[in-house]
Amino acid sequence: MATDFAKIIAITNVRVFDGKNIQDPNTLIINGDVIGRPDTIPDETIDAGGLTLLPGLIDAHVHLTSREDLVQMAKYGITTAFDMATWPAEHLSYLRNQKGVTDIRSCGLAATAPGSIHSRMPTIPQEALVSTPDDAEEFVETQLAEGADYIKIIADVPGPSQECLDALVIAAHCRNRIVIAHAVSLEATRMAQAANADVITHAPLDGVMDDAEVQKMVQEGRLSIPTLTMMKRVSVKRGKYAHCHDTVAALHRAGVPILAGADSNSAPGVPAHVAHGVSLHEELELLVNCGLSNCDALRAATELPASYFRLHDRGVVQVGRRADLVLVRGNPLEDIRATRNIERIWIAGKELGIER
Repeated sequence: MATDFAKIIAITNVRVFDGKNIQDPNTLIINGDVIGRPDTIPDETIDAGGLTLLPGLIDAHVHLTSREDLVQMAKYGITTAFDMATWPAEHLSYLRNQKGVTDIRSCGLAATAPGSIHSRMPTIPQEALVSTPDDAEEFVETQLAEGADYIKIIADVPGPSQECLDALVIAAHCRNRIVIAHAVSLEATRMAQAANADVITHAPLDGVMDDAEVQKMVQEGRLSIPTLTMMKRVSVKRGKYAHCHDTVAALHRAGVPILAGADSNSAPGVPAHVAHGVSLHEELELLVNCGLSNCDALRAATELPASYFRLHDRGVVQVGRRADLVLVRGNPLEDIRATRNIERIWIAGKELGIER
């Protein structure tokens, strides 16, 4: 929080995105690491020249290898990211405690099963393998003890049985943790829904979700992180990207909340490499192509992930919220590609150099 000696900065002549509209030019105060009251007297003034100010972007699906991944994301305006499997725990702890770069939350390990596709990935640890429902409690307990913010399960086919998936979700929910389910096929998606996962990440490559499955998402309050950027690359080798596109379009029409996550990664053995940082801007464009309005897409990378993942200190430009801010040229409500035109970035009130 701001202190008595915190630097106070006024950004004048700036057009703020308030979650619905881009406001007329006004002044915004940064007081230390939070957004300050408008009547605060500044130590420094920055004339934004009528540019647009967005909340710091949130990438809801990334994988991390090194601090450089955080640096690259930060340079593209991603001030928070949700990691969807990084190990070992000591390395993840190191990445969590970096200053001046993207702030992360993580699941730690993702639960899979012996014989699954993910179990054959290089360096996958034994602790990630859940063979029976009885293993679920220990897996969840271990991840939480090592600092996991939420639990991720892999609905591979072949992979964990329905009973294992069910047990993992129950164990996580008993501990008040959100569960994200990886699912890239229709069958895996049905299994994830049957297990009562809170979030389904990816979209099916082998077909379009039918009305019953879409309505189940709606009725049970489930979210989607479709990772279209990754799915588009994977579809070159298998499946059809059109299935992912049409599924996301159907989910959006039905009112399912969509979060923006690119599945960026730099690790060996992954289905496709997706660059950290710039890929989230591609994801926003792909979401708009699926029928989301530009405003919906912006909220999918700001307010919605912050709200659903219980980060109530960020995601919107409001007094008292964390001063994660991105200044861009242009109006992303008119052209979503304007999010790429980054002029300045602040992370917890400190400006970041953005040379790429």
